[in-house]
Amino acid sequence: MGKATGFMEYERLDRGYRPVEERVKSYDEFTGTLDDDELSRQGARCMDCGIPFCHSGCPVDNIIPEWNDLVYKGQWLRALEVLHSTNNFPEFTGRICPAPCEASCTLNITDEPVTIKTIECAIVDRGWEEGWIEPQVPASSTGKRIAVVGSGPAGMACAQQLARGGHKVVVFEKNNKIGGLLRYGIPDFKMSRHLIDRRMAQMQSEGVDFRPNSHVGVNVEVEKLLRDFDAMALTGGAEEPRDLNVPGRELDGIYFAMRYLTQQNRRVSGERIADKLEIMATGKHVIVIGGGDTGSDCIGTANRQGAASITQIEIMPEPPKKENKGLSWPDWPMKLYTSPSHEEGCDRDWSITTKAFEGRDGHVTRLKGIGLDWLGGKMTEVAGSEFDLPADLVLLAMGFVNPVHEGMLDGLGVSYDDRGNVAADTENYHTSIDKVFAAGDMRRGQSLVVWAIREGRQCARAIDQYLMGKTNLPR
Repeated sequence: MGKATGFMEYERLDRGYRPVEERVKSYDEFTGTLDDDELSRQGARCMDCGIPFCHSGCPVDNIIPEWNDLVYKGQWLRALEVLHSTNNFPEFTGRICPAPCEASCTLNITDEPVTIKTIECAIVDRGWEEGWIEPQVPASSTGKRIAVVGSGPAGMACAQQLARGGHKVVVFEKNNKIGGLLRYGIPDFKMSRHLIDRRMAQMQSEGVDFRPNSHVGVNVEVEKLLRDFDAMALTGGAEEPRDLNVPGRELDGIYFAMRYLTQQNRRVSGERIADKLEIMATGKHVIVIGGGDTGSDCIGTANRQGAASITQIEIMPEPPKKENKGLSWPDWPMKLYTSPSHEEGCDRDWSITTKAFEGRDGHVTRLKGIGLDWLGGKMTEVAGSEFDLPADLVLLAMGFVNPVHEGMLDGLGVSYDDRGNVAADTENYHTSIDKVFAAGDMRRGQSLVVWAIREGRQCARAIDQYLMGKTNLPR
């Protein structure tokens, strides 16, 4: 906790954003900061709540009241140590996590939770500025070699923990740069890529060997990894997108959202775009189908590319603007979320389904839709609610169903759960194949970066236990 009466003395104040008219002109991060005095006051607001629901609301079990208190008292280095004890990459989560911890905060009962995410980000950014964050090189080597397949947040967390445990870790990444979804899925304006590069350099100093352009199951033989390594961690993403099978789907101009976002991220970083088809929103009427984070990222990107109009449609009903605290708190609430990308400009509509696409000369020109009624959890089409929308570019952001099975997974012969994810529990993360483990989206399905970090850490502990018969790595 912070100051016993802090929550009564200080109002909640969070980071702001640069004005819309400025930030849409670049792909730079646009979130502001708070000064040290204000951060101290915000830390002071952490009350003596008795049961810190924020701690259980956080997937990585961040010890939030303790580092809030330390920031309040100006003990930044100790705050950083506490933060890093549970989270390998707080600069990632401090920027792109939806902050379930704040939803669980006792002060959220009155819609004034502690600015936990902002404080977290300030602690780690301060740590880098002061030079406090250094490689943690193990004192000795175990002689064990582990292959980590996938360099997203789960793979990076797993690799770093194993390397610090004294194992030789090799990370295989199919793309030509490290980072997975962090680099190729999340737009630069939400998280700068130098943050990934900085952690990668730290991990290399700790002994992690990164091998980009290494697509296991394509140009790297699965059998070779099984022969050459003592254990293998599958930490790739859930990359099989959910499709929309309606008439006209085959028209040009209709693409999966991740193809669009990945291409733009490569463009910003100066990478070569292997895709021969350039997907741009400039001057186009853009339709984003899907109301989640990926859809929001498409909106922000399309605004920066100069779209003529952007419309986001969602099949589910519009959530309430304010949740029923008596029913939801301290769990994550079902309510309407408006992202900074939405504020930059778009139309949003709910309870809509797409019936067909129409086009001219093989390219999409219109979306034909209809309104829905939701009764008892079942949807019915509303007669007479048909409508058309102009559409030059349609982005399908309807989520992901499971990891790609073809290639590595089918080659290994791992078992799948009923959703098509790699089957493994959260105790030992062991797949159906000896010495092969799975964590992150590949195991749990599409999820948050913070969940990927948690599973990567826990998977590392399970592998260490498997190889050594004991482990000192934290869960």
